[in-house]
Amino acid sequence: MKKTEIITKDELLKHWLEHRTLTKRTIEVFPEKELFEFSIGGMRPFAKMVNELLSIAVPALEDMILNRTTPFTHREGLLTKEALLTQWDYDTQKIAELYNQLPEERFHEEFNLFGEYKFPIVENFLYMIDNEIHHRGQGYVYLRALGIAPPYFWDRY
Repeated sequence: MKKTEIITKDELLKHWLEHRTLTKRTIEVFPEKELFEFSIGGMRPFAKMVNELLSIAVPALEDMILNRTTPFTHREGLLTKEALLTQWDYDTQKIAELYNQLPEERFHEEFNLFGEYKFPIVENFLYMIDNEIHHRGQGYVYLRALGIAPPYFWDRY
């Protein structure tokens, strides 16, 4: 029986990059001070969540391509909205570049991401996308609490 693809490698990348576009818009809407200081219920400020996202995608892709496992290191030091957005744009371009270096045949190969998450590569990609959506949702709650309308969640283009 012939297998039918549900989503292609290119479609998965497009989906991921569209989510990154929406997350960038979310960062842009935050006032600078609140981006780094505002929190609710003991959650981290949104800037710390963004730093986490920046600590995952590019290092994960580099490890996948080189077939190595390095421990997770939380990025620190991006202390302005401009710095976060500049790094976000750089990493988004780097994600597309690195992702395209990974052969599709490896997507179902088990990979121990950061030595902690041993799943097929495609499932690690889904985790990275889900994690971004999760943190963006927290950012939306913060924006609403600040009286700021977040970007429409469906407008990812």
